[in-house]
Amino acid sequence: MGRRDAEGGLTVAVSTSELVTAVDALGIAGRPVLAHVSLRSFGAPVASGADGLLDALLSRGCTVLVPSFSEPQFRVDPPLPTRPAGNGVDYSRLPWAAEPAASGPPYTVDCGLINATLGALPAALIARAEARRGRHPLNSFAAVGALADELVSTQSPTDVYAPLRKLVEHDGVVLLVGVGLNRMTLLHLAEQRSGRRLFVRWALGADGRVITVEVGSCSEGFPRFEPHLRGLAGTVTVGVSGWAAYPAGPVLDAAVAAIANERDITRCSDAGCLACRDAVAGGPVGVGPLG
Repeated sequence: MGRRDAEGGLTVAVSTSELVTAVDALGIAGRPVLAHVSLRSFGAPVASGADGLLDALLSRGCTVLVPSFSEPQFRVDPPLPTRPAGNGVDYSRLPWAAEPAASGPPYTVDCGLINATLGALPAALIARAEARRGRHPLNSFAAVGALADELVSTQSPTDVYAPLRKLVEHDGVVLLVGVGLNRMTLLHLAEQRSGRRLFVRWALGADGRVITVEVGSCSEGFPRFEPHLRGLAGTVTVGVSGWAAYPAGPVLDAAVAAIANERDITRCSDAGCLACRDAVAGGPVGVGPLG
């Protein structure tokens, strides 16, 4: 997998059949899969790139769910009257002194825009005509496959992790392809389940007014969950890419229990991280009705 040729020259591409074999080896065929993927982790080209990996999962009956966040494109500055404390933001360091004016069009599910840092797979997925995308303007999820509508249709600006709850309800899997636990968005749902209030941010609603929406916190401390999740993952290597498949329900339960036992477990290595500080403390206070 991902070999060099007999002369040690050009890297041999990872084939579709190798991808399908990996899906079968992990036992995730026929299940909804929340995929977090680094194509670079393969150490070789992947046949048909992100679309090839997506097709391999779909060919085995998986519904593929991905984060399709668009916070840089559709976030607006917080209006002056609605800036709660404990919200992972130092408002005094924002680059304006007066109430900002909202600008630009509001988010729509067919906007085609996505945060480029999410990688090639989410971009490939939302480009498909059959893709379904949630209605959260900053932290949407998108899916393709038999359960796509059911997974994402309940997402709203005030219920950001509804697709992840649906993933758990349908005995879904979190698939990490060449990435670590700091990319596992399901752990944000564990934070919420443990009693933490989600952070709030601002975006334009469909009518052009500024609305308040839910978002998650910092995820750079999530590798600290590894001892609690270690026994849950099935693993396989494709090329030099390590894949780990975690059952969503047991992971959620284990992470909620870990937070209950150690509130600081989500804290990252940056001692000055306001998001970690405020999340561990319980999240924002004095938040009015969202939306």
